Amino acid sequence: MKQITLAHGSGGQAMQQLIGELFMRAFANPLLNEQEDQARIPLQELTAQGDRLAFSTDSYVIDPLFFPGGDIGKLAVCGTANDVAVSGAIPRWLSCGFILEEGLEMATLERIVASMAATAAAAGITIVTGDTKVVPRGAADKVFINTAGIGSIPAGVNWGMRQIAGGRCAAGQRHAGGSWCHHPEPA
Repeated sequence: MKQITLAHGSGGQAMQQLIGELFMRAFANPLLNEQEDQARIPLQELTAQGDRLAFSTDSYVIDPLFFPGGDIGKLAVCGTANDVAVSGAIPRWLSCGFILEEGLEMATLERIVASMAATAAAAGITIVTGDTKVVPRGAADKVFINTAGIGSIPAGVNWGMRQIAGGRCAAGQRHAGGSWCHHPEPA
């Protein structure tokens, strides 16, 4: 079985191969394909759906990596997108950073990345930038993922902790009644 080695995090040929053959293929999109150290998101795309941004980050460290109904990759996409969506924003872009333990089975990483790609695509979210580090065996527990998400908040939407009161619900709001992965696009 092929495994992650320290060379996959060294910036050399093994790392470039991992990025090109796994991450770039799975998450392929015009912004990521630029292969810069950052995503350059056109302001017009940001403002076309709203007048403000919601921006959140979260880290995922779970065991087991795969569980009934999901895995760490799906959780990373859904969790961060949900954090953005609860503001009323439409989640659009994610970054993802991986901390991989030396010895992690390549098939495990491939399965996680495929899950992230499928989950993001189903939700209309684009993974636009990322980073990968490899730590020595025993310095981490298989794989840690950090994601940051950006979404556009539609004009007039003002959801937040201060708007929540007992006995009230957001029925009739654009995103009410379902998780972000399943809501229809706003009209």
